[in-house]
Amino acid sequence: MRAIATMLLACSAPLAAQAAMEPVPDRLPGEGSGPFPMLIVQGATMIDGTGAPPVGPADIVIEGNRIAAVHTGGAPQDVLDRAARVIDAQGMYVLPGFIDTHGHNGDPGKAPQPSYGYKLWLAHGVTTVRGVSFYFGPDQPDLSDTARSEANAIAAPRLIPYAVFGDKWSGGAPDTPAKAREWVRWAKAAGYHGIKFFNGQTPAVLAAALDEADEQQLGTVAHLAQMGVAQVNARKAVELGLDSVTHFYGHFESLLADGVVPRYPAGYNYADEQDRFAWVARLADQIVEPGSEEWDEYVDFLVDSDVTLNPTFNIYSASRDVMRMRTAEWHDRYTLPALMDFYEPSLTNHGSYYHDWSSEDEVAWRRFYAPWMRLTNEFKNKGGRVTAGSDPGYIYQTWGFAYIGELEMLREAGLNPLEVIQAATINGAREIYEPKGIEPPMGSIAPGKLADLVIVPENPLDNLKVLYGTGHTRLNRETNRLETVGGVRWTIKDGIVYDAPALLESVAEMVAAQKAQQAVNRE
Repeated sequence: MRAIATMLLACSAPLAAQAAMEPVPDRLPGEGSGPFPMLIVQGATMIDGTGAPPVGPADIVIEGNRIAAVHTGGAPQDVLDRAARVIDAQGMYVLPGFIDTHGHNGDPGKAPQPSYGYKLWLAHGVTTVRGVSFYFGPDQPDLSDTARSEANAIAAPRLIPYAVFGDKWSGGAPDTPAKAREWVRWAKAAGYHGIKFFNGQTPAVLAAALDEADEQQLGTVAHLAQMGVAQVNARKAVELGLDSVTHFYGHFESLLADGVVPRYPAGYNYADEQDRFAWVARLADQIVEPGSEEWDEYVDFLVDSDVTLNPTFNIYSASRDVMRMRTAEWHDRYTLPALMDFYEPSLTNHGSYYHDWSSEDEVAWRRFYAPWMRLTNEFKNKGGRVTAGSDPGYIYQTWGFAYIGELEMLREAGLNPLEVIQAATINGAREIYEPKGIEPPMGSIAPGKLADLVIVPENPLDNLKVLYGTGHTRLNRETNRLETVGGVRWTIKDGIVYDAPALLESVAEMVAAQKAQQAVNRE
């Protein structure tokens, strides 16, 4: 139990350095082409990310790393003649590059090479990732990877590095309002774009940090962990100025029907992850009735406060069907064996909590999702902003595949397909750039925007499953044979064209090499 407690306390306030990751190799010749003086994506149906309906055929003209023009019906011939490269996307669909607003990138025990996650993200059309944070502890490559990605020296999405409050510096715990402000100013000067809170600070310290973050134009997001939620639930955090609530933590504690703190079962121990995650699903039994006056008032409060919800539904989906997630079809070829080992039930690995996971636990989680999804959808319907984050690397959620799983679960929550794409594109861009006080440079397809695009052979509005790297299996009714369709064909980041199947193949080679090494080690 000591190991569990140590790990969980680290999760609540991850200040200890993790071991060093392997350096990301330079982008190889042929690993992405461009940027080009002029690149044209020709003939695709365009889904522009704003919520507008599809339109096409459209020719998108890219000069360097910016969209120069969008021609519905086709670009003039003289423009086509000047193109250095033309991508024939007739019959395909082009969308803004996806934005994952809740990213981490491994650790040496499960995915030591950061390019594993970076390439899986790119292969699924993710061109921007907000790391919350990418790595924990000082002397990690958050900022150097960010700079190398910005220079396109590595094959990686655009990286937006956040630091966990109190982490990464040598100035001691920021446990007073003055010290909190000092840490926030340090984080801004160091080059971080925002702050992730784990709810381990007093309300006064949190208030000072949030106020200073606003002054410094840093974004803020919080995982309002159970150990601090009695003092600061989601309502309180938003009142103090928090920009974004991630996961479900803090919402239900703001909606308790009886009492001001949750009721815990006899023998409960937060340091035992099976207790922690099995019990939290039962919190749905302690809240006010969805649709009641108290419920509606809370939703209105969130909307009026201009907070963003980043639910990460997917990361807990194994809780409602662990067998399905353990046997997901991408694991064999694309999940590293060390990562599969990390996912297995464990007393020490965070998120591997299904030690004796029962039908009762899964049913409780299925019931828990109903009010959580309803809250998110009603918030959206009343004008609130919802974004797409995947929190990969835990609970059988492998990079890239987890992101598409989140899009499917946003659809399950009630967002219509165009709203799902909004969450994945322009909403994510606005969540990242609004604290900076500037219009986001990506997130929609329009002249002047960064050339971040994803090109898919099938229509994701009809079926989000066509975005998975493993594609979608369907029966050809003319031949009576199974066929696999979909998968991203090209991802364009900063004007550089990445062949998504080639990226997946390079990941498959990493997985095969690790399996081969494990076989040698067993001999």
